[in-house]
Amino acid sequence: MLYGVECWPVKNSHIQKVKVAEMRMLRWMCGHTRKDRVRNEIIQEKVGVALVEDKLREVRLRWFGHVMRRALMLQCGGELYFVTDRKSGFWNIYKWVESSNEVLPVYSLDAEFARPLWVFGMKSYDFLKNHDQSTLIACSYRENGKSYLGVLDVPQGKLSVLDIPFTEINNITSGFHSFYVEGASAVHPSSIAKVTLDDQRTKVIDFKIMWSSSSVSEMYNSYYSRPEFIEFPTDVPGQCAYAYFYPPENPDYQASHGEKPPLLLRSHGYCFPHCFCPIGFLVKKLGLIVLCMRCKFLVYDDPGGPTAEARGCLNLSVQYWTSRGWAYVDVNYGGSSGYGREFRERLLGSWGIVDVNDCCNCAKFLVDSGRVDGERLCITGSSAGGYTTLAALAFRDVFKAGASLYGIGDLQFLRAETHKFESHYTDNLVGDEKAYFERSPINFVNHFCCPIILFQGLEDKASITSFQPLLQVVLPDQARKIYQALKERGLPVALIEYEGEQHGFRRAENIKFTLEQQMVFFARLVGHFEVADEVTPIKIDNFD
Repeated sequence: MLYGVECWPVKNSHIQKVKVAEMRMLRWMCGHTRKDRVRNEIIQEKVGVALVEDKLREVRLRWFGHVMRRALMLQCGGELYFVTDRKSGFWNIYKWVESSNEVLPVYSLDAEFARPLWVFGMKSYDFLKNHDQSTLIACSYRENGKSYLGVLDVPQGKLSVLDIPFTEINNITSGFHSFYVEGASAVHPSSIAKVTLDDQRTKVIDFKIMWSSSSVSEMYNSYYSRPEFIEFPTDVPGQCAYAYFYPPENPDYQASHGEKPPLLLRSHGYCFPHCFCPIGFLVKKLGLIVLCMRCKFLVYDDPGGPTAEARGCLNLSVQYWTSRGWAYVDVNYGGSSGYGREFRERLLGSWGIVDVNDCCNCAKFLVDSGRVDGERLCITGSSAGGYTTLAALAFRDVFKAGASLYGIGDLQFLRAETHKFESHYTDNLVGDEKAYFERSPINFVNHFCCPIILFQGLEDKASITSFQPLLQVVLPDQARKIYQALKERGLPVALIEYEGEQHGFRRAENIKFTLEQQMVFFARLVGHFEVADEVTPIKIDNFD
């Protein structure tokens, strides 16, 4: 790719297999089966997709993410477009002009025009097809915690921001006379929309949602808590971190006069659940977030661990808490993506310090501003977020209780057992052997001093691709050691182990049970109220 090779041989058999897989997905999206006897051409015209042959011919390099050539139909001179943050500190779009061997910025802005490439196929920009052969790029970018959609006129160096309902945009792909985006907002679930532009390609004349992960979500808009983007001070003078704060919201109930809500703080981490059936695998590779109708498993990919990014889009798990009287905050601590290179590099050599401090400072900020009850602060996280949760509970005294979902307790084991792709990832984030030991909560279980509920899959393994062997991330013994230590010290503690679950719970009943038991655990031990839902609480050691 770097030396001018921009394609590979594709046989007719390959094209036919892609056609079959695509049509299966399109039929499913449109609610059709083969028994309906609806012709493929009708479905393709309804959705508005290009021919497979055209897509394979024109956009081969899109599989490699940030680097792509202009579509062949544009008949341009050798120009290679790519994303880098080396000059400005933000991921902006540049182009390399082959004739003069120079790199030129397409448009400069203190915003992120891309996301970390943890998986193939992610696209934050695409070339628009137009009649006058000018170079127009449909692009999305992140600025101050929000996604924007725009059209870049490369010759004029002009960016036209488009007005659409989405505030979070993940992927863009160009079609004929339009383009498609995968996005969401505070009231829209993850969806795929068709965007049609005017003749000048500067305004949206039609925005149509072609597919939505939930067809009934709009019925409950009045119950949704809208996220407020907040900025709070860190331990370093003059530095700030960011979060999305969700206040309690339920039109059917009112809090007692003068009562401040309890707070649940989430520290972001890995998201692994996915299925491996043919349709589910194809949808996963297209970057969508759906429930696979064949195996009933969630299909999504949002990896990134401590360097991921919390986003302020509709998440029913969050609304579960806010509709029941809790305030909820999703933290982007130093090291998170979406805020430029300097912000990301705050975590280098400081995982377990910066993230923990920022989460604690966010909770204190909300208490000091009078928005939450300082005596009812709880923290939760999964995988890498579970590590931050455990570290905050072991090494700080801000939170009154916590929940760890397959949280990493042993950094040394994580480094030893991780896959090749991330083999030196933690070295950059942690440092030397002393740091690995001192920042691993598993080595300081006697430091825990508040109630904790632990959720663990007994077959904890993770796989980045279906071609790699499954790898252990968090041994069940880590959760058991923490559970036993708290139990012996007389602290309220509960451990829930799931047979057949790996690193990231996949079964709907287990995901639901985990959410409900967190609510009951926190309500009984910190919130001091009874949960209105009919949920049978599990036994809490040293409490029941």
